[in-house]
Amino acid sequence: CTSLRSFCWQNKLRFYCKHSRSTPTTQLYQTRDASSLPEKTTIETIAESLRSNAFKKVLVVSGAGVSVSAGIPDFRSPGSGLYDNLHKYDLPYPEAIFDVDFYNQNPQPFVTLAKEIWPGVNYRPTLTHCFFSLLDKKGILRRVYTQNIDGLEAVAGVTEEKLVECHGHFRSSACIKCRTPFDAELCQSTMIEQGEAPKCNSCGGSVKPDIVFFGEVMPSRFSDLVHYDVASSDLVIVLGSSLMV
Repeated sequence: CTSLRSFCWQNKLRFYCKHSRSTPTTQLYQTRDASSLPEKTTIETIAESLRSNAFKKVLVVSGAGVSVSAGIPDFRSPGSGLYDNLHKYDLPYPEAIFDVDFYNQNPQPFVTLAKEIWPGVNYRPTLTHCFFSLLDKKGILRRVYTQNIDGLEAVAGVTEEKLVECHGHFRSSACIKCRTPFDAELCQSTMIEQGEAPKCNSCGGSVKPDIVFFGEVMPSRFSDLVHYDVASSDLVIVLGSSLMV
């Protein structure tokens, strides 16, 4: 999403930004033409503009902050963030739980975590995720770009065509060595019910859901769509992310 932010600036897109220190959420609004924004730009006036169909191609960028109210911790908040609460996994460093090389050597910490965060098992969509789905149903959603791996956008009803999961998802799985696809339902049941990492039928390597670990590239869907989506949108809303890593 840092590259998305850079692309917006390179195209001289105009921003309205509001940030609250009391919440992990940033709202960012962008338009090429300031005349399409209300004279006084607030959350309320943006909502009214959406209600009156003033915007036709809304691009949403979401981060971990949108899922905090669902009970899912973000990654880096001191004290409450995921990386501050991984002591029980005895990791060499917090990010190792999402490191593909570490997973190859010791998949158990991620398997244990996956049992907690697997989409649709313990957590449900928030009003924010339902808002994304509403934009889709109204026919004004250009796309949702999410940094999250919780899958709550899809659970809320955002159609697959309107969704770019920048860090992957749990709906498919593959071997980390030979990349042979693996049955996603079997991957889920092996991890959640048996507490083990599935093994590849082709090479015997460890299988994991198709979420992006450190050491892996982002899905091509991101680079395939981001330039078109940013250039063709008349409003960008960023929630739950500073767009910085």
